[in-house]
Parts: sequence; structure tokens; C-alpha cells
Amino acid sequence: MPTSTASKPNGKGVIRIFRASINAFSGVKACWINESAFRQEVILCLVLYPVIFFIDATYSEKALLFLSLTLVAIVELINSAIECAVDRIGTEHHELSGRAKDMGAAAVMLTILMTVSVWLCVIFN
Repeated sequence: MPTSTASKPNGKGVIRIFRASINAFSGVKACWINESAFRQEVILCLVLYPVIFFIDATYSEKALLFLSLTLVAIVELINSAIECAVDRIGTEHHELSGRAKDMGAAAVMLTILMTVSVWLCVIFN
């Protein structure tokens, strides 16, 4: 059964993709403005992306270097979204809210450790 455009607030087809892209850029902008960790990680990415071209590595290894760096920023976006949602519910201390925020922070930490490991493995290979 076909769905009408009215049931989809962002429309369909190319219009939906365009509007979804605007929303995505708005999310990145909000994270940039409100999260210092995200800004630091993006700046680190911008510094290290060009370094990838000067490392003696295979194309696959260079892709791993690039993707591992990018994954840190992606996971930080997700962590920031979790923190925003939890804070929207309430700022008072609640065990589950704290647990959710800690789990998001753990995801970022593990991603950073993975990225460091990938870079060390490729550089010292």
C-alpha cells in the first residue's frame, strides 16, 4: 500500500535525502558547538588525515587508518546524542542515566584505544 508524503515529514526520494542531509549537518554543527571532546577529535582527524599519505603502508592499511580515525568522531556523535537525550529527560542524578552516559563514554574510550592500536600496528609493521 503506497504511503502519502503527508505521513513522511521529510518527503520522499531526493527531497528526503536532501532534508536528511541538512538534519545530519545540523547534528554535526550542534555537536561542534556544544561538545569540546568532539571538536578536539575532529581537529585531531584533520591533522592526522594528511599524515596518512606520508606513511609507507598499503592502500588497505591507509584505509584502516582513515576509517579508525573517522570512527572516533562517529562514536563521539552517538555518545553526545545519548548525553543530550538523558539530559532532556532530567538533570537530577539517576543510576540509569549515569549508566547510559558511562556506557557512551566507554564506547568512545574503546574506539580511541582501537584507533591507537591500529595506528601503532600499521606504523610499526
